[in-house]
Amino acid sequence: MQNDTAISNILDLIPQRPPMVMVDAFYGVEDGTSRSGLTVESGNIFCKGGVLREPGIVEHIAQSAAARAGYIFKMKNEPVPLGFIGSVDKLTIHRLPRVGNKLQTTISVMQEMGGLSLISAKTEDNEGPVAECRMKIFLKID
Repeated sequence: MQNDTAISNILDLIPQRPPMVMVDAFYGVEDGTSRSGLTVESGNIFCKGGVLREPGIVEHIAQSAAARAGYIFKMKNEPVPLGFIGSVDKLTIHRLPRVGNKLQTTISVMQEMGGLSLISAKTEDNEGPVAECRMKIFLKID
């Protein structure tokens, strides 16, 4: 897995566009696990009171999973599919990250079948754990 260099254009990997982009770095995939990042900025639509709110954290995790899928499809020279959150469970928000903090999210695939993925996610920043959850994600594959 790439550790120090992010993929140059995250918008090539995800269908979201500003102001809804909640990942700004993607570091690759290895053995079913990927890493992505986000620097929390005050202009982020999910920031309030100097922190990234819960919906922003969940959206960051979902877009981290989308970036993983987009990366895999691009590596196969296939179009990047749309993805939809089917469910979120076992969500724990440890704390809300402050503006300026850099999130790093690890996505691990627990199961994959066709266009359905069950992932486990852990998000941290420079101050420690931020959140963790499981998500079911459905890909619309044409």
